[in-house]
Order: sequence, then C-alpha cells, then structure tokens
Amino acid sequence: MPKVIIIGGGWSGCAAALAAKKAGAEVFLLERTDMLLGTGLVGGIMRNNGRFTATEEMVAMGGGELFEVTDNVARHKNIEFPGHKHATLYDVAKVEPAVRDLLKNKGINIRTECRIVDVEMENSKIVAVINDEGERFEGDVFIDCTGTAGPQNNCTKYGNGCVMCIIRCPSFGGRVSIAGKAGIKEMIAKKADGTYGAMSGSCKLHKESLDQNIVDKLNKEGVVVVPIPPEVREDEYILTAKACQQYALKEFIENIILLDTGHAKLMAPFFPLEQLRKIPGFENARYEDPYAGGRGNSIRYTAICPRDNYLKAVGVENLFVGGEKAGPLVGHTEAICTGTLAGANAVRFAAKTELINIPLDLAVGDAISHVGEQMKTEEGIAKKYTFSGAAYFERMKKLGLYTTNIDEIKERVKKAGMENIFNVKVI
Repeated sequence: MPKVIIIGGGWSGCAAALAAKKAGAEVFLLERTDMLLGTGLVGGIMRNNGRFTATEEMVAMGGGELFEVTDNVARHKNIEFPGHKHATLYDVAKVEPAVRDLLKNKGINIRTECRIVDVEMENSKIVAVINDEGERFEGDVFIDCTGTAGPQNNCTKYGNGCVMCIIRCPSFGGRVSIAGKAGIKEMIAKKADGTYGAMSGSCKLHKESLDQNIVDKLNKEGVVVVPIPPEVREDEYILTAKACQQYALKEFIENIILLDTGHAKLMAPFFPLEQLRKIPGFENARYEDPYAGGRGNSIRYTAICPRDNYLKAVGVENLFVGGEKAGPLVGHTEAICTGTLAGANAVRFAAKTELINIPLDLAVGDAISHVGEQMKTEEGIAKKYTFSGAAYFERMKKLGLYTTNIDEIKERVKKAGMENIFNVKVI
C-alpha cells in the first residue's frame, strides 16, 4: 500500500485525501492550523452558475462526498443574488466538523497544527517532508495543497498588510510552499492593472451588529441587497483587485450585498468601517473575518505551480498539486475538483498505472486544461477562472458545457468514460 502525504487541509487537500484513500493508499493529511478547510471556514457559496454543472459532474464521476456534506449543512438552497443563480450557502460553523468526521470515518490520518517547512529530496523525488518541530513524514507520493495565500510578508508586499484573516499566520506560522521548497519556480498571478496577487473577495460582518430588520431578512431569505449612497461608494478599482472576478460586477459597487453563511457575508474585499457605518442599518457594524476588513483582505495567487493536466507538478517526479496551487482557479468547487483529481492520480502514479485525464467534453476537464494553458501566458496569468462567472463561465456557455439538467450531465459523464472513476480502487 503506497503512502500518500498531503500538505494543506483546505478543500483541495481534503478532496485529495478522500480520493487517494478510495483509490487504495495509506493517507496522511497534514494541516498547519487547528482546523481543516482553510478559506472554506469563511466561504460558503456552492452550486452558483456553472458550479452546479461541475458539482454534478463530480458526483457522477464518484467524487461527490464533499459536495454532499455542503448540501447537508446548507442554510439556504437555490437562491439568487446579482449575477448568480441557483446558489447553495452552507453553514460555515457546521461544515468543518462534518468534513473532519467524514475523513476520519474513511480511515484518513489527520494531523492538525503540523506546519511543514522543508522537504528532503533524492534527485528529483521528494523522500520526506519535515515540520517545524523536526518531525519527518516519509511518503511515496506527495500532494501540495498549501494554497497561495500568505505568509504575512506577501500581504504587506502586495496588499494592505496583515488583516487578521482566517489564514491566521500570526498564530500558526505562514504558509510554506512544498513545490517551492522542492526547487520548482512558481508563478505569481497578476491583477488586471499589472500588479501582483489578488485580494480575497469577501469578508464577514457580525450579524448582531446589524439592524434587526436586515438580520431577519438575511436569515429568512439568505440574501440582502442594500443600496449604497453614492457619496460612500468604494472606487471601481476594488473590483479588479478581487480574486473572485465572478463578483466583479457594478452591482457589487452600487450595493451592499450580504449572504447568510452563519455570518453576514459581505461581498466586497473590504469596506472602510467609517464609511460602512454611514449606510442605514449598518450604524453599529463590526467585522468578523478579516477583523481588519475595513482596510483590506488576504492576498492570494502568489505561489502557483506549473503542472500538467494530470495535476502532476512539472519538475518533481512524485509531486502533485491541487487547489490554488494548480492555477488561478477560484472557489471551493474548483478546489474540490482539482484536489480529487490530484489525489486519484497520485495513487495511480504510485501503482504505475494509467493516470486520469478528464476529457474536454466535461466542464471540469476543460477548466483544468484551459487554465493550464492560460497560466503560461502573460495575458492568461492576469485573469482568474471559475465555473461561476467571469470569462470561464462565458466559455462554458459558449462550448455548451453549462447545464442544470442532472440527467444530461450523467449521460455526458458516462459517454466520456468517466462514470464512477473516482470510486475505483487501483491498489
């Protein structure tokens, strides 16, 4: 039984662990902080726009367990907000324990507060990874799901400084890239204006600090849209700074858009608190995460790893990548898709059997291939890609990949020869 070591317990790391375990490996999931899911702890948006298609493709391919978890802990289903339809909002307080229980019940070895800081190499192979206490973790195949946000110096260099976000670098130490430690030259994504990095696209407000009428409507309907007086609107440049370009619409400048994920999710990278409190209903507003949400947000996409369509890293023989590490793909759904493929292929690599290349007839396969090509170009690395909006969702529609017809999606997956592929035990 090969040993697969996954570094980073966000959505992609959890998906990789689950896929690798189902394929027959012994799996160790090493997470820097005290909780799994990373930005998924403050995210919550699923199934909006083309993410519905990608989700159901993954379900049909046998990689649907994590999507089932988010459906089970949803606060709202089939809601609409500007530019987005049929969205599900999961409860950020309930999702992490549910995911942890799922992984433990599958027999996955989980180590939290285990910050990996170095690698041990033999020629072009990783032999072991080492944490900040000197503990070694040997493996046959490794998967880098460390993400691209942090450490603090990147938020200072490319953003507005540390804003005390869910990445929690001051408490648990900053992210260390395994691909980078293994000698791979990583890429930094650019914004539309040519500057580097991208800012997380939302922050959280303490519900109890808002007007009760807003809270009641938010709890009942899942969405609240409040017009912003022109004199306190943020400049439109804030839209181009977003990692989440699917929300870079004028409606998000002209309105406060709140989504109910347990917190009141404010769909803006940041909003100066003094200005926010001038809006009726927000006179007493305070932030949850990032706590300095009046100044900025976490900076992401500073450590993207070159990889192929199997999600095998270029330059290291036994390293795979998932999530943001695999390219400027934005979102939980996207992370689960790439993590699942990386986990399945890591085991197949160890077993010396054929790797999975998801066909371009499926949205998931097309996205992985398209983003892989685009991130090699100056123009492409300046964009962010997601099933739920912006340029890639337009591509989905143009190619006829977007649909909410589940039977049609199942048939498409079957025709592509991918039915239940992620439930195949190869060892």
